[in-house]
Amino acid sequence: MSAEPAANPAGEVPEALAEPTRRVRWRWTASVALVSVGINTAIFATLNQLMPLQSAAIGGEDSKESVLSLAGTVGVLVAMLINPLVGALSDRTHSRWGRRVPWIVAGAVLATGFLLLTAGATSIGMLCLGWAGAQAGLNAMSAAITAAVPDRAPVEQRGLVGGLVATGITLGILVGSAIGMFINGAVWLGYLMAIVVMLVCAVPYVLRPDDPVLPCGAMPRGSLREFLAGFWVSPRKHPDFAWAWLGRLLMMTATQLTIVYLLFYLTDVLKHPNPAAGVFVLTAIYAFGTLLCAAVAGAISDRTGRRPLVALSSGLIAAAALLMACAPLFGGAQFTAAIIAAAILGLGNGAYLGVDFALLTQVLPSSGARGKDMGIINIAASLPQIFALGLAFLAVTKLGGYTTLFVMAGVIGILGALSVYRIKSVR
Repeated sequence: MSAEPAANPAGEVPEALAEPTRRVRWRWTASVALVSVGINTAIFATLNQLMPLQSAAIGGEDSKESVLSLAGTVGVLVAMLINPLVGALSDRTHSRWGRRVPWIVAGAVLATGFLLLTAGATSIGMLCLGWAGAQAGLNAMSAAITAAVPDRAPVEQRGLVGGLVATGITLGILVGSAIGMFINGAVWLGYLMAIVVMLVCAVPYVLRPDDPVLPCGAMPRGSLREFLAGFWVSPRKHPDFAWAWLGRLLMMTATQLTIVYLLFYLTDVLKHPNPAAGVFVLTAIYAFGTLLCAAVAGAISDRTGRRPLVALSSGLIAAAALLMACAPLFGGAQFTAAIIAAAILGLGNGAYLGVDFALLTQVLPSSGARGKDMGIINIAASLPQIFALGLAFLAVTKLGGYTTLFVMAGVIGILGALSVYRIKSVR
């Protein structure tokens, strides 16, 4: 089934499916970034702060890593299914509110209900069920808001817009970490705070989305089999899309390996006296570096090209991981080394998220299936959470501990830096 837009009787492609040429305004960009703040606050408050506390309570000190890994893996599997599916469905949604808004609203409602269920989890099964449902809602929101950028922002502005959206992601991570530090172990309070932030941040975009209505008949009809077949994007026909997907997979894996066991790393290796506060300090430094670089690097890439900045930022992420591996060797200055690593990681991650997002929007195979294709790209951001949880568990328990974990992250980051030069259609 072709996803290419059909022209209307006058020979024009509907606005909802046309390549955007009008520059987007700051108000719209800020509202998109705010949705990202809300989504990532809920994700990172839960995964990096609240669920580790619940995992320790459910599994005890000896099994906390395995409980967290299992629940996280189930959630990621759901995310990998929902993101491209909702993206594809939103591509074909006919409503007076546009294509993306209904899915953002539905996702927020679903996430709210399942986050409340996760908050009350007292068993592994309940924790997995709650987080799976919450991930479904959060990824429905993510699929819709991600597709909105190539829907509305012209190519020459996507570096800047992508950078600002990356700052939204980072602010969400920072707010999520702050929630974990300030609740003093009160898990229910943490979930309620995360839900409120998520809902409040979605409001500005929902009220003024700039989401054109898709006319009936604008997309070709097809069978369910053809719909499902559309989720396969041939690397042979679209090599740049494939290399961009692989590069994001590698870089997200490297980043996740660096942060996935951060609370346990501060507790068990660096012996930090207040691990939750330590996570907040490192996350705040990381966030500042990301905020400093994301929009600036994105705007620069609009003028100079994407690939060199993506490669440079990937190298910085690898360097940060290797410094984390060496931090225990610094004795009394080991937390200082971790702080420096967090700063480097933030600078690299900020530049990477903003510039690579813009690059990805330029290698999408079809203008009529942006939601589906961005959803497939988002699998490359979700799948590393499984890789990272499994690889981290293996490295920490079987392969030598946290030094092995961070060296592994550095090597994968270097491979990600090299992969971007296989992309030919974007400079």
